[in-house]
Amino acid sequence: MNRIDNCFANLKENGQKAFIPFVTAGDPDLGTTVELVRAMTGAGADIIELGVPYSEPLADGPVIQKAVQRSLERGTTLAKILEAVTIIRKTEQVPLVLMSYYNPILQYGLDNFVQHAVEAGVDGVIVPDLPVEECPPLFSRALEKGLYLIQLVAPTTTEARLKKIARFSRGFIYCVSVTGVTGVREETNNQIANLTSRVRQVTSLPVGIGFGVSAPAQAAQIARHCDAVIAGSVLVKIIENNSDNAVSMVAGLVADFKSALSG
Repeated sequence: MNRIDNCFANLKENGQKAFIPFVTAGDPDLGTTVELVRAMTGAGADIIELGVPYSEPLADGPVIQKAVQRSLERGTTLAKILEAVTIIRKTEQVPLVLMSYYNPILQYGLDNFVQHAVEAGVDGVIVPDLPVEECPPLFSRALEKGLYLIQLVAPTTTEARLKKIARFSRGFIYCVSVTGVTGVREETNNQIANLTSRVRQVTSLPVGIGFGVSAPAQAAQIARHCDAVIAGSVLVKIIENNSDNAVSMVAGLVADFKSALSG
């Protein structure tokens, strides 16, 4: 069974919600990324997303765009990220999900990507610019090897499209809480409850909510409507502003998020 399935099964059995932190791999360097994953795991992260830097991050706001640029300037590549995942797997069994635009995966080669990702220890992949109509080549290859393709839905997604997306999803459904790009927001969309309800009508997969989650208290409110809360920009901002103690500060905030969800 995929680690993502195990994670959600264990959380459900204990009446808990998942916290999923996101960081850009290679920001400020891949060695720090390995440290961050270990620290976030120790702080209670249930699943961890690692962003694959790409020169045209269309779905990302300014905080993550700057992190992507810093990572690219350090020479981060998809191949090097998979090497880092191999190192992480020597000590950690937390589910790991790559968030990557489709171009780096295509350049790597679909078969090679799936094979090497599974060998490294990746459990899932999110591809924000891959329409569901064009996902079967990656989805089928990934499913054959046990790698999950996690799909995104938005408040504007139609019912017909929701059903199609659900058919090509594994692990969980990623609900984008707002229309737009990633980023820290003080308020969440009041249509979250409606969106997650619509998703649950077409799939039994767990439902995660991300884009704009900025504080533990906010996450606790959102968690009433979903199975997992995802936060990225607020953590990436810490990494940007605290080069000396970013790892401990990120771990501290992850612990606060997890505590809020557990409460």
